[in-house]
Amino acid sequence: MRLENLRSGRRTVLIGSGVGLIGLVVAACSTTKKPSAASSTVEATSATTASPIAPAAPKVIAKTAQVPVGSGVIIDDIVLTQPTQGVFNGLSAICTHQGCKLDKVTDGTIDCPCHGSKFNLDGTVANGPAKLPLPTKSISVQGDSIVLN
Repeated sequence: MRLENLRSGRRTVLIGSGVGLIGLVVAACSTTKKPSAASSTVEATSATTASPIAPAAPKVIAKTAQVPVGSGVIIDDIVLTQPTQGVFNGLSAICTHQGCKLDKVTDGTIDCPCHGSKFNLDGTVANGPAKLPLPTKSISVQGDSIVLN
């Protein structure tokens, strides 16, 4: 009989400890301080009176006069072309064949120095080994400036 009394005593202690821990957790959670109405008002007021962040000015990458009609220029990692008067394209200056940087625009094509790929002024493949066109870059003309969008 003593062994059974000892076992049930242990069970009682363990169950009692578990209930006690649950009580502590509940008490800890319920003592979290809630903001007063005054602090909520201050937070709401400061959130509505904060000045909005101004959008960044578009980045000017070239002047329209820099890009010859029927040709183009390479500026950093962008190829700007003007196939016809007033029509401008922004293209990646990285060859789609093996990632070489394109180095020149001559005779109506954008040329890769590594393996001889050539691209038309609209970015389509004129001569392989490249099979994919050049990715476009989002540009726009603002006055006499070409900007990256």
